[in-house]
Amino acid sequence: MAVKKRIRIGFIAFLFLWFSATFPRCFSAVNQFQTVKKPSNFESSTVFPVQGNVYPLGYYSVSLKIGRPPKLFDLDIDSGSDLTWVQCDAPCTGCTRPREGLYKPNNNLLHCVDPFCNAIETLANHPCDTPNDQCDYEVEYADHGSSLGVVVKDYFPLKFTNGSLLVPHLAFGCGYDQKYDGAHAPPSTAGVLGLGNGKASIVTQLSKLGLIRNVAGHCLSGKGGYIFFGDEVVPSTGITWTPMSRNPNEKHYSSGPAELHFNGKPIGVNGLEIVFDSGSSYTYFSSKAYEAVVNQLKRDLNGKPLKDATDDRSLPVCWKGAKPFKSVNDVKNYFKPFALSFNAKKAQLQLPPEAYLIVTKRGNVCLGVLNGGEVGLGSLNIIGDISLLDKMVIYDNEKQQIGWVPENCDRLPNVDREFLNGFCQPFAQGNLHMMAAYCPANMLHKESSKDRYQ
Repeated sequence: MAVKKRIRIGFIAFLFLWFSATFPRCFSAVNQFQTVKKPSNFESSTVFPVQGNVYPLGYYSVSLKIGRPPKLFDLDIDSGSDLTWVQCDAPCTGCTRPREGLYKPNNNLLHCVDPFCNAIETLANHPCDTPNDQCDYEVEYADHGSSLGVVVKDYFPLKFTNGSLLVPHLAFGCGYDQKYDGAHAPPSTAGVLGLGNGKASIVTQLSKLGLIRNVAGHCLSGKGGYIFFGDEVVPSTGITWTPMSRNPNEKHYSSGPAELHFNGKPIGVNGLEIVFDSGSSYTYFSSKAYEAVVNQLKRDLNGKPLKDATDDRSLPVCWKGAKPFKSVNDVKNYFKPFALSFNAKKAQLQLPPEAYLIVTKRGNVCLGVLNGGEVGLGSLNIIGDISLLDKMVIYDNEKQQIGWVPENCDRLPNVDREFLNGFCQPFAQGNLHMMAAYCPANMLHKESSKDRYQ
C-alpha cells in the first residue's frame, strides 16, 4: 500500500538537473515502424512463473524483461500498490543491485504533459512547474520502505496465451532513492511489480491497449507459483467472490466488512475491513482481532503437548513440541481453522492451520498472524501471502470483485496455445505504441509447460 511522504528539495533539484542534462528530450521509438492492423478478438492473458516462499525467504518475485534489447529484472510482487518501478542507473541512494543490474534510461523519460503523470503519486513538495518538466514519482509502503524516482516508458516483451508475442510500450518508475525498514535486510530484487487497482498499474495499461481484460491474480505455493494478467486462465466455476470496497483513492484491493470465525463459530470480532496484499509475507490483524486470535489459540491448546517457545524470536508467538517439527503437517492436528466471513456468511475465506502457521529452522511452530497495531496499521487488516497459499486469487477490476479458489499453484494453468521458443517476425503496432508478433496456433510447435513461459 502506498501513501505520500515528504522529501528533501535539494536532492530532488540535483537529480532534476542531472536527468535534464543526460536525457534532454523524449521520443517514441514506435514511430520508426510501420503501422498495421491489430489482430481481431485479441483479448488474452499472460502468465509468469513466480519464485519465493513465505519462510524463510519472506517474499515472492517475478522476472520481467524490459527494454530493447530486453534485460531481465526480478521484481517483488505487490497487489497493495499500483506503480511498477526498478532501481535506476543514476546517482542512486539505496540501490542494492550492481550497476549492470540497474535500469538505464535512454531518452525515454516521461514529461508532466503526459496523462499518465496524473495517475501516479507525484512529489508532494516538488510538483510540475511546466508541462515539459520530467514526471517524478514517490511511493511509500506499509512497512515504511519507499522509492523515489522518475517515470519512464519502455518496451515489455510479453507472451500471451493465444499464441502471440507483443511488445507493448508501458510506463513505470526508475527509482534513484530507495529506503528500507531498518528491521529487515534490503531485498535482493531490483524493484516492485505493482498489481494494484490504480491507473498506473501495468495491468491497467495493458487493458487500455485492448490486450487483456482488467483482471489480475496470483497463485502462490510454498515453492513459488505464478501470476497472471487477464482472465483467460480464470476458472469458469468454483470461485468464491466478494465485492471490492469502493474507494477511488485506494490503490490496493480490499473488501468487507468481515467477521472472524474459529472452528466454524464466530468469536465476537466483526466489522473488519480486509486488504489482500501479496506484498506482505504474513497476515496482520488490528489489535483487537489479533488479541482475540492469540487468546483463542492459547485456550484451545491448553492440555495439548505444546509449550511456549519464548527463546525462538522468528515470530512473536511460537510453540515447541517434545521434538522438533519438520513441517506444518506434523503439528496441524493440534490447531483448528479460522475463517473470514464476508457478505453475511455468503462468502468465506477459509484459514486452515497451514494458512496461519510456519515451522522455523529451530523446529518450532509459530503464528504467522501479527499485530498490525504495533506496526502502525491501525484498524487495517492485511491478508498476506501465508493466508493465500494454494489458492488462485483473482482481482477483477471490471466487475469490482475479489475471488479465490483452491488450486495447485505449482502447476502453470492450461492454455489454448503453445509458444515457440523463439520470436515470430515482429510487425509495428503503431496505434498501440508497441511492436508485435502474432503467431497462429497451427504454426507453433509444442513444448513442455516448464519452457512455455520462460
